Amino acid sequence: MTHTLTIREGYFPGLIADTLTLHIAYYCDKWGFSLPFEGKVARELTNFFERYEEGRDLFLSLTTSEGETLATIAIDGSAAEEKGAHLRWFIVGDAARGKGYGSELLSQAISFCREEGYSGVYLTTFKGLDPAKHLYEKHGFSLREERAVDQWQGGVVEQLFFLKL
Repeated sequence: MTHTLTIREGYFPGLIADTLTLHIAYYCDKWGFSLPFEGKVARELTNFFERYEEGRDLFLSLTTSEGETLATIAIDGSAAEEKGAHLRWFIVGDAARGKGYGSELLSQAISFCREEGYSGVYLTTFKGLDPAKHLYEKHGFSLREERAVDQWQGGVVEQLFFLKL
């Protein structure tokens, strides 16, 4: 069966659960993250949508015609004046990985930041996610910092990437 894929903007019912499920499926299975990670993602994602402002923030999801969410990305512009826009919750599920959807979502998120006049975009990730690192660098991000702080409590080395716009 062929699915029609659509990039949707903004919140829809079930999106928080879908996004959380994508993160759990990848990070818990492949990296051993558990409750602290799941709780952090659930809390912060919920808080993001509760204060979401169209034109300042962006949330894109790649969905099938049957309503399955395959990938997500967000821009949190709430502190953009001080630190730049924050790229968050970027994940591409197994069914969509390696097909260019992640690159398309990232391109659209960066375009949004340019259109809104943000001076830069930053993201935090961790060492070892080499395909993601390659994608960030391909889109102009550079590694700014590595630190032993492990906000996800998965025993990883955190990395900060930045893109000047």
